Amino acid sequence: MSLQTDKRDFSERTTDGLGDSFMRNAVGSAQDSLKTRRLSAATALGDWEQWRTAGQQIRQHTLQNLDYYLEQLAGNIEKKGGHIYFAATKEEASSYIRDVIVQKQAKKIVKSKSMVTEEIDLNHVLIEAGCELIETDLGEYILQMDDWDPPSHIVAPALHKDRRQIQRVFAEKLGYTDDESPEKLARFARKVLRQKFLEAEVGITGCNFAVANLGAINLVTNEGNGDLTAAIPKTHIAVMGMERIVPTLAEMEVLDNLLCRSAVGQKLTSYITVMGPSAAGDTDGPEEFHLVVVDNGRSDILGSEFNEALQCIRCGACLNVCPVYRHIGGHAYGSIYPGPIGAVITPLLGGYDDFKELPFASSLCAACTDVCPVRIPLHEQLIRHRQNIVKENRTGSMERFQMKAVGRLLSSPALFGKTLRFAHPASRLMSKHGRIVRGPELIRGWIGSRDLSQPVKQQDSFRAWLDKRKGESGQ
Repeated sequence: MSLQTDKRDFSERTTDGLGDSFMRNAVGSAQDSLKTRRLSAATALGDWEQWRTAGQQIRQHTLQNLDYYLEQLAGNIEKKGGHIYFAATKEEASSYIRDVIVQKQAKKIVKSKSMVTEEIDLNHVLIEAGCELIETDLGEYILQMDDWDPPSHIVAPALHKDRRQIQRVFAEKLGYTDDESPEKLARFARKVLRQKFLEAEVGITGCNFAVANLGAINLVTNEGNGDLTAAIPKTHIAVMGMERIVPTLAEMEVLDNLLCRSAVGQKLTSYITVMGPSAAGDTDGPEEFHLVVVDNGRSDILGSEFNEALQCIRCGACLNVCPVYRHIGGHAYGSIYPGPIGAVITPLLGGYDDFKELPFASSLCAACTDVCPVRIPLHEQLIRHRQNIVKENRTGSMERFQMKAVGRLLSSPALFGKTLRFAHPASRLMSKHGRIVRGPELIRGWIGSRDLSQPVKQQDSFRAWLDKRKGESGQ
């Protein structure tokens, strides 16, 4: 899997999402639950807005001094005997990891949840190299067993599946014979995965934050699989986006607090781990440590009008409040990064050719901006994307013509007033039972899933009512 998970037209993907009532109910229920828990956890922390400001300042400071902190991180990892590799592209990153594994003649790989490894298409590369690769995060493991079904949420990748579907997948692929109890399903997966951990020769993890002055990485997980993936195999390879770095443990603590509360509404998740190359005399842990720092387009974002998107700490809070995500689900975005933050960063990493529709998958209600723990102005960045897409003439000729006509209409009070007189009679041919059911391309997306009332008669309009009131009061 790479950045793009579905090459079908955006309209086809959203139609599928809107027609999947189970997925919509599951997403709606999860959003409501996570929203409530997040509010409770944020309130318990004290002045949440000050914490958000601190998070924003830490991320901005790090981005402004990114070269310094990356150099410091690299030096400290090498001093401790670790290896660090800077990959300009996704191909360079996945090739480096494959080469390390091939040189070790390793075949059994375990991997914890990591969005950046999805971005660099690592699973595909390693499977092609003949490796047995096992996802150890329970949600990711379920998706792998279901023929690598794409994730639909940054934090909860199997959100779109229920326990009956999981029972069916486990029965078909793993010989599971028990019932659909979540406890029994999790216990079964745990037993299978424990053996995989013990057999693995190489463990691959992501990295929530690298700590520059320590030469270490920070993992934040709920299941403990990240720690087992990093600690049991003889070789640990961690992969991070180049922006996921903090100066010291003090900044890491602030961001971990924001991350846990914003992602799952917990004060802290079950496992907060700081690790890196093993020190002399350590009796456990990996013998060899590699950190792969992935650019893959991030340098182009740095310092651009979208610079603030790099502040993201991948908490998924913006997905949990987005009305569009609630209705179309994660798969409709066609990207491993769904939701509002996905609609911002996916076109930056993958280009407008494949992802120009995503910035328009938003109501611009700004709920995503209000909830972001590091204050990314997401809705403003979506607007910038839209402006760029229009400037580059990437919208259809008919859409451009229609928008110009609407712009001219709305900028002329006289023309707007005249149009209102004819709106009701002109809409008769497009209406049925008081609702518009057909029309030009401009409104088809709206009337395909929502009601659009037929314009009222001129004498019943608000303007006519207001004029009448003014006349009666003598104003």
